[in-house]
Amino acid sequence: MAKILIIDDEPSIRSTLAGILEDEGHRTVVCESGEEALAQFARDEFDLALLDLWLPGIDGLSVLERIRGAAAPPVIVISGHGNIDTAVRATRLGAYDFLEKPLSLERVLLTVNHAISDRRLREQVRDLRRQISLEELLIGDSDPMRRLDQQIRSAAPSNSRVLITGENGSGKEIVARTLHRLSTRAEAPFIDVNCAAIPEELIESELFGHRKGAFTGAIDDRKGKFELADGGTLFLDEIGDMSLKTQAKVLRVLQEQTFQRVGGQQTIKVDVRVLAATNKDLEQEIAAGSFRSDLYYRLNVIPIEVPPLRTHASDIAQLAEHFLRRFAAETGAPRKKLSAGAIAKLKGYGWPGNVRELRNVIERLAILLPGDTIEPDDIQLGARADVATSIPHNLTLREARDEFEKRYILSRLKELAGNVSRTAEVLGVERSNLYRKLHAYGIRVERN
Repeated sequence: MAKILIIDDEPSIRSTLAGILEDEGHRTVVCESGEEALAQFARDEFDLALLDLWLPGIDGLSVLERIRGAAAPPVIVISGHGNIDTAVRATRLGAYDFLEKPLSLERVLLTVNHAISDRRLREQVRDLRRQISLEELLIGDSDPMRRLDQQIRSAAPSNSRVLITGENGSGKEIVARTLHRLSTRAEAPFIDVNCAAIPEELIESELFGHRKGAFTGAIDDRKGKFELADGGTLFLDEIGDMSLKTQAKVLRVLQEQTFQRVGGQQTIKVDVRVLAATNKDLEQEIAAGSFRSDLYYRLNVIPIEVPPLRTHASDIAQLAEHFLRRFAAETGAPRKKLSAGAIAKLKGYGWPGNVRELRNVIERLAILLPGDTIEPDDIQLGARADVATSIPHNLTLREARDEFEKRYILSRLKELAGNVSRTAEVLGVERSNLYRKLHAYGIRVERN
């Protein structure tokens, strides 16, 4: 049984639709104007809506535009004055289907049943994603992880902005993705932007898009991240590295949910939930004059701090086992085991790189260690770990040298987050030479 809102200015149609739907076991609510419909949507939740386009006052397309979003129910548009342009516009505004008057009651029932079934399927998929997401992130029984779990569960269903803080490698992006997956926008896009990685001269185009010819190199129209995230979630990572000029423009979009593409005149309206993350103390940045206080208060509606790994070291064994299972599943190789001594060594380390560093260490062991059990002496920790200590002793000098070189390159790549150019510079070799070695050793580069 579904709860269905019927919006039509003709009493006979309202009565007929309500009658056939209630005969099918559904509950119905009827209204005769766009204003009344918006009031109903504001105070109640519906599984489906039947919406006439030609209404007194606010018309049906305006109603559809105002209620669209991931939380809106499926809307079946009905009209006696339909044409292709109207149907296309209604579809772009999120209509599930378009039915012309006079209505075929059989088609109405068929379309209603399909819409309700699709909605339930999406809800099941969203619930499954929630479960998978929580299993991936919330590993550990420590008090810090329990608090993080509760914060995420509380914040996710709302449309409020969230400011995620924490050290590098602590998992801020995973928290953002989990918030999205647990939200009512889970079926809509999740778009992420690394504010520190985009040059200042390109950040506005990246966020807001541009029109053809707006600047040198703008050879075509392009949508920005805000537009791509319409109806969903936009994640602004490393927000503390955004320039003051760009901060001002982002603040305006947050206030009005409208913007113009670079070089464009058209005002574009979006419905976007913004999540932001930083490893900086933004209050200190405000005091230093490098971050706007008004933007900070706009973003910091719900604060979530991701704990560093050293504060929940009791979870390290579970995290390490999780990564070993994942790498074994990805490679098809037997899963290695951690000895009690190895676990103790992992727990005793300070993990300045947090969960990301732990994942890299476990991945290196899973790939390079020849045995099935990981012992304390197999684990090298820190940025300058000795990669030679676990090389097998039955190799020739050349084989050992090649193995050492492979492991050393892999180690430096990990340290430098997969940046080949920077790794070549640190190693003192040409980038083309490093690429040849990567290919020869079968090393696949993945940026962290």
